Amino acid sequence: MSVRNWWLMISVGLGILLNPLNSSMVSVAIPRLQNVFQLNYSGVSWIIFSFYIASSIAQPVMGKASDLFGRKKIFLTGLVVAFLASLFAPFAPSFAWLIVFRIVQAIGTSMMVAVGMAIVRIHVTEKQATALSVLSIFLSGAAAIGPFIGGVIIHWWGWPAIFFVNIPFVILSFLLSWRNIPKDDPSLAVAQGMSLRKWLHWMDGSGILLFTAGLVALLVGLLSAKSSGHIALGNVMVSLIGLALLGVFVRHELKATSPFIPLRTFAKYPAMTWVNVEFMLVNVLYYSLFFGIPSYLQMVRHVSEFQTGILMLTLGLCSLVTSPIAGRWIDKSGPGPALLLSAILMTLGSVWLVTLNQTSPVISVCLALAAFGISNGLNNVGMQAALFQSSPKEIIGVASGLFNTSRYLGTILSSLLIGIVMRGKFSFEGFQVLGIILTIIALSLVFMSRRRRKSGDLQERLN
Repeated sequence: MSVRNWWLMISVGLGILLNPLNSSMVSVAIPRLQNVFQLNYSGVSWIIFSFYIASSIAQPVMGKASDLFGRKKIFLTGLVVAFLASLFAPFAPSFAWLIVFRIVQAIGTSMMVAVGMAIVRIHVTEKQATALSVLSIFLSGAAAIGPFIGGVIIHWWGWPAIFFVNIPFVILSFLLSWRNIPKDDPSLAVAQGMSLRKWLHWMDGSGILLFTAGLVALLVGLLSAKSSGHIALGNVMVSLIGLALLGVFVRHELKATSPFIPLRTFAKYPAMTWVNVEFMLVNVLYYSLFFGIPSYLQMVRHVSEFQTGILMLTLGLCSLVTSPIAGRWIDKSGPGPALLLSAILMTLGSVWLVTLNQTSPVISVCLALAAFGISNGLNNVGMQAALFQSSPKEIIGVASGLFNTSRYLGTILSSLLIGIVMRGKFSFEGFQVLGIILTIIALSLVFMSRRRRKSGDLQERLN
């Protein structure tokens, strides 16, 4: 791989790491924010949910925008937005304002994630799995090491530091990206000369509005039920309204001349749809562990924030070590074998959680963390490689955005799963039930991965 491509990936990587870093660091800050703003756990948890909801909507929107108006411009704009949000969030006068800045931060960092993958897909044409493994080091490494970084800086400098820590990354990524990301295709400048009405039509403003309203209503209904601890009629109605709006959205997209999400194209490439489904399930597993283990350690085993961060470092280190190895393996053998091994490791890690008892050494959770860390390194490269194989180049921006939306839907579903199993209070018994459910999901992924390999082998023989 050329030196120019390496600098391109570093420039992009320093930007895209901000989204997973900020989504994970805050998990350790929850108790501190709860005390500062005098909130209960359900109330303060919206600092997490608001980020995920905004990211799940913003990423496909920004992917669509980058396909039309230029990827470098969107990427650099995202860095500026993230810089402003990180600068002002520590001075938020209230928790509501902090949520606003978190949403702005999610939008800015989402601009970089959706566009960064597309930039690499287009400009790095050799050894793409290796390139993806480099980006995976930034993405999965930042997500996994986030709790460790958050625990350390909160211990020494307080919760505002989790926002200030972004600023050096933003500045460095902006300077490198300005120099190393190739200029946008001049043909994209035509889109910038459109009238507002034509621009909205080309962007499918109606489709974006329906998608946003439907997804927000559905997720707010589900998350409100989780926060309140019971299913109320109001929560059900909001969720049903969300589903109805998403149904209208599907009908609209099938008729639109320039759809926000080209559903007909997705229908032509069913493998692309299945990649998103698998990725969502992978993230239900991963984030159930990611959020479940710290809460279990702190609330059930009474481990400190700092020690929890140290233990969670196992997850990050295993991910970081695995990603480059996964890239070289996938370049040679394709994503199938790596994804199958990942599903097996997640199954073993889930089974190990079930075998733990109340007298098990706290450090024994590191075995499960290691299994999930290795699988995370394999998944982030393997799933992205599978997406690139199944996606036509002309819609790679929106495809990458939807791929990351699958990540956040899985994250939100993991939170719902934890809430349902724990019933508002972490317990050892609930943690074991969670392990059983995760084992079942992991086994389903083993089945799906084996089916993928058989389908791939059959396709090769036919070709």
